[in-house]
Amino acid sequence: MSNPISALNQASDAAGIATVADAGLQGMITLRGDLSVAKVKKAATSVTKVALPETGQANTDGAHGIVWMSPDELMVLCPYDAVADTLAAMHKTLGTTHALAVDVSDARACLRLSGAHAREVLAKVAPVDLRPAAFTAGMFRRTRIAQIPAAFWMPEEGVFQIICFRSNAQYLFDVLTVAAQPGSEVGHF
Repeated sequence: MSNPISALNQASDAAGIATVADAGLQGMITLRGDLSVAKVKKAATSVTKVALPETGQANTDGAHGIVWMSPDELMVLCPYDAVADTLAAMHKTLGTTHALAVDVSDARACLRLSGAHAREVLAKVAPVDLRPAAFTAGMFRRTRIAQIPAAFWMPEEGVFQIICFRSNAQYLFDVLTVAAQPGSEVGHF
């Protein structure tokens, strides 16, 4: 059996105004269905032990969490090595409920952007209002970062968790590293 490695194999760049780093392996399960159905809600909350987030929010606690993706989709986060058991528990909870729960862990990559200028770095490459009054901890966005689709949330001030397709991980890492070059502060936030 091979050993799984993340898309960026622990790459990190702290030479600029923010740190860009591979966030490592993360278990990710897409849950699609009617989010008002009790069994769909329970399938997500019972395995993560966090509350269902509001629209446009992420509710995380370490490697566990639930991220609102769309009106009929959640991303359930769990430790990478617990995906099979988590998915089995979700399927058991769902029973015959019309819903879909699928492991997408190896199709996605997670990056972490952190530091005093992280908000400014991300604002250079994403068309999202990232002013502190407009984007606060716990908020979530699906958008584009430079030329690729991506999603991000801020678990705490100065830290962004970013998800993209695995095939775009190196491109995203490079874009963020360039946006964080030493001396590139804009001073907007």
